[in-house]
Amino acid sequence: MRRSRITAYVTSLLLAVGAALTGAATAQASPALAATGYVALGDSYSSGVGAGSYISSSGDCKRSTKAYPYLWAAANSPSSFSFTACSGARTGDVVANQLTPLNSTTGLVSVSVGGNDAGFADVMTTCVLQSESACLARIATARAYVDSTLPGKLDTVYSAISAKAPSAHVAVLGYPRFYKLNGSCLTGLSEAERAAINGAADYLNSAIAKRAADHGFTFGDVRGTFTGHEICSGSAWLHSLNLLNIGESYHPTASGQSGGYLPVFNGLA
Repeated sequence: MRRSRITAYVTSLLLAVGAALTGAATAQASPALAATGYVALGDSYSSGVGAGSYISSSGDCKRSTKAYPYLWAAANSPSSFSFTACSGARTGDVVANQLTPLNSTTGLVSVSVGGNDAGFADVMTTCVLQSESACLARIATARAYVDSTLPGKLDTVYSAISAKAPSAHVAVLGYPRFYKLNGSCLTGLSEAERAAINGAADYLNSAIAKRAADHGFTFGDVRGTFTGHEICSGSAWLHSLNLLNIGESYHPTASGQSGGYLPVFNGLA
């Protein structure tokens, strides 16, 4: 009887250890490694505007084969890859037009959105064409929007992603600072304008990072990888004002996608 109890105890102990080891292995497995599919959502910073090599079927969305989602998919060969990010997309556009590929088997999602909602294009137009005071006032308006309205819009996007792809690991990518201060630019915006634009990027990133964390998503901060490659750095990975192709202005180059965004996404996926 005593031996029976000892045998039962040892057996139960071994089963418990086995279960613990199995659980540990499961906990350590990257959600991305178990992914049955990768879906890339978002705006022009994810579609690859500014990187060239646009996929003809993507039309005005300007999805590039040099964008970080395409580069990651080519290197990692997920079982499926859906690239729905689109130039000009706002939070409402992501919800309305980009979520169809998501499902219960989606393992990995990337998204960048919020800049267009906050009026990024209008901020840059104002700063380039109008006075310094007008520029700073427009930036202040954008920051107020980030405080009052953007968090709710991001919540809507993130909740919709979770509802359609509940098992997915979701990586939220931020935005770079645009300018190297006291850099090589001799003309154009004032240093006060450049500093204010950089500050607005930081402000936007902080808001996005908080909402991402509150939804259990991971945030990818690209400001570090772009440091030394801002406009006015002499080695820019961002287009400055481009009058020949205005839509590419202030967007990452192909080097910005591969050297600025891809390493950060690699660290999250």
